[in-house]
Amino acid sequence: MIYFSTNKSSIPVSIKQATLHGLAPDGGLYIPSEMPRFSEAELRLLEGATFNNIAFAIAKKFIGAEIPPDQLGDIVENCYNFDTPLVRLDANTFVEELFCGPTLAFKDYGARFLARLTGYFAQEEQRLITVLVATSGDTGSAVAFGFQGVPNTRVVLLYPSGKVSRLQEQQLTTAGGNVHALEVRGDFDDCQRLVKQAFVDPQLNQSLTLTSANSINISRLVPQSFYYAWASMHIRERFGMKDPLFSVPSGNYGNLTAGVMAKMLGFPIGHFIAASNANDSVTRYLDDGRYDPHPTITTLSTAMDVGNPSNFARLRYFYGNDHAAMGRDITGISVSDQETIATIHSVYDRFGYVIDPHTAVAFRALERYRTDGGGNLELPGIVLSTAHPSKFIETIQDTLRREIDIPERLSSLLEKKKQATLISSDYRELASYLDNLDR
Repeated sequence: MIYFSTNKSSIPVSIKQATLHGLAPDGGLYIPSEMPRFSEAELRLLEGATFNNIAFAIAKKFIGAEIPPDQLGDIVENCYNFDTPLVRLDANTFVEELFCGPTLAFKDYGARFLARLTGYFAQEEQRLITVLVATSGDTGSAVAFGFQGVPNTRVVLLYPSGKVSRLQEQQLTTAGGNVHALEVRGDFDDCQRLVKQAFVDPQLNQSLTLTSANSINISRLVPQSFYYAWASMHIRERFGMKDPLFSVPSGNYGNLTAGVMAKMLGFPIGHFIAASNANDSVTRYLDDGRYDPHPTITTLSTAMDVGNPSNFARLRYFYGNDHAAMGRDITGISVSDQETIATIHSVYDRFGYVIDPHTAVAFRALERYRTDGGGNLELPGIVLSTAHPSKFIETIQDTLRREIDIPERLSSLLEKKKQATLISSDYRELASYLDNLDR
């Protein structure tokens, strides 16, 4: 499999090069030269398959012969040693709980796979890889835990000061070892801009081998397609339902893009809802075909506070810059903070089920889609639950007026000392920090 840039002015590369470099030299995002597809016969062979069997089948399509099958199988087995529950709330509404990994967030699916691929390729190359990551919360913690102790790698996390929850910040800043945290005076878009500048800085790239663990890295995006594929097969086998509708909490749009990839691979998926908060650049594009990103707005669903999402470039490429074609697969719905709070309440009152603010955005978007009658109302709806509610304990407890249990693996972090370097949003400070990382 060959990968090339969405900007079309860089030479094609292998999956190893795409993984180790993250961003193409022309600033574009790597995409497969041709999207692989499962035949009907191949899909029939996956009926009744485990999550890991489906993950391995997809990974082989994108990695080809670059990693021997037995070693790729070991990578998959080591990554996904936790469950992916599909919880039924009512006749047609399900929640796919993607928070059962080590950091209690969906980013574990992509970060753990990427960490092991990076470690595998770094060992082959016998060089030190610096993983540079912008995070609005859960990406950073998943990357920190995923790469912790991986040979030939080190991680530099950039997160916006005061714009992540306390538990998220503790996860970001207490990993230690080969993981370094930078607290940026700015918002997530500032962090993302700094990372992109570093990747196209020729002087910096002469001295360091940089890659990204954000969803701009194709090897973090591919494994996020695994849980869409698995759910689309599992809901048919267990509940007799087909072609589910996925409601996706959307910030940087990597999660939604991975879902689109799963559909393009041939898995039986009906439609997508791109559920956004007040940062609705893509929602507005889906409405009228004009992409006009606005400055980032701070909301309760902080991990989705992204004004100019990177992965929108991939989405546009996959749909040939055709607004109408994208709209046939994706409906954009923006949800306010007031609706988010009300949804946390209503889901608990109706089902006794506690959801975090990001899941609430997706749940409310599904409700509005069904109420507005914008599509096939008989489709089973799967809400992606991207974080354990305890990661946003202040918001949940203030909303429900009840105590929320914090899993021990999170509560133990509160006792640890935060270790982070404060920098401004001036790129020169980041470049200086990276230049002096070994000194």
